[in-house]
Amino acid sequence: MNIVEVNNITKKYNLNRLAEPISLRNGFKSLFIKQEKSKDYYALQDVSFSIKKGDKLGIIGNNGAGKSTLLKILSRITNPTSGNIQVKGKVASLLEVGTGFHPELSGRENIFLNGAILGMSKRDIKAQFDEIVEFAGPQISNFLDTPVKRYSSGMYIRLGFAISAHLNPEILIVDEVLAVGDADFQKKSLGKMKEVAANEKTILFVSHNLTAVSNLCNKTLHLEKGSVKQMGETAQVIKNYMSEVQSKKIYYASDNFSNAIGNEFIRLKYAEVKPQLTQGLDYWTINDPFSLHFEFYNTLAQADLNISVHLYASTGECIFNLGNQPTQFKSGIISTDIQIPGNYLNDGSYFLSIMVVKNSSIVLANFEELFEFEIADYRENTTWYGKWPGYVRPNFPIVMEQVSTEI
Repeated sequence: MNIVEVNNITKKYNLNRLAEPISLRNGFKSLFIKQEKSKDYYALQDVSFSIKKGDKLGIIGNNGAGKSTLLKILSRITNPTSGNIQVKGKVASLLEVGTGFHPELSGRENIFLNGAILGMSKRDIKAQFDEIVEFAGPQISNFLDTPVKRYSSGMYIRLGFAISAHLNPEILIVDEVLAVGDADFQKKSLGKMKEVAANEKTILFVSHNLTAVSNLCNKTLHLEKGSVKQMGETAQVIKNYMSEVQSKKIYYASDNFSNAIGNEFIRLKYAEVKPQLTQGLDYWTINDPFSLHFEFYNTLAQADLNISVHLYASTGECIFNLGNQPTQFKSGIISTDIQIPGNYLNDGSYFLSIMVVKNSSIVLANFEELFEFEIADYRENTTWYGKWPGYVRPNFPIVMEQVSTEI
């Protein structure tokens, strides 16, 4: 029996851009704003699928694919522009931080409010109350009678998930908001979702953590630009998704000096980021080493040159800066090669920038955000679904030895 049916769902938004105010003949600015012709944006377009009772559906896709919009429609937070859905059973949702909370009420009061919204009696809520508070942890129990408007985003997530998972919903809908919590809480939450799943409950789970999706979900839906790209068995959908994400070669090449990017001193002839796939997969994972290869046109007759390579996370933090000692070069083409070991970077999206420097201090050329690439963390049959803290995964040898037998 299908517990969720989505039929030709479309969600359209009107985007109106405002032009500059029209000046009146007397020089005063008009009080009216000239409005340009509206532009339509489709967050979802003709999406259809169905899942059976007890299915665990992972929903994946790039940012802007329509994942969160779909969950809001399924949770009845927003209505589709066209199409219809049929949901059979009580739904508990954990979407945006604070969704469903009344900011003026305390954590205790919001537990009862959310339970009532799910159709539970006060007696049933009381029976689950202590378990909810214990799961949320001391970060919540110590502030249970504080209005939730004073909670941090992490506290919102802890309480929101604890309520959603313990009030016995037939369908649990969870968005990527789990990423707000710390690693320990993510692990505990995903363990709770597995427990819920084992009780024949239905779960819809949006996440960029492909390992968690793989180990929790038996089916996966891949959305792309608001449309269904693929739906099927999780292992196959994830494999196809990662292969597609990383299918494009990460390189830059110029035909000749005049067409190359750069300036009168330095121009970029060729650049490439090349993963060395070692896991029998056809996409790049955290386990794989990769190489950086650059070739430059140099017009300086004689100069001491070195390069500086900056790697940034998608959020803007500089992960590392690699450089070398200046070497004297004549005019012509200069090449550089760098090897980065596997199990060094965390999963995620990264930007690469390159600088060519003279005498270790004068920047001759700066090629900012030359490449963007993504590294996956995809492990099957694991008991840990968390994300390694930070952006690097230190994997250097640790040497321990006996230096003396005397104390």
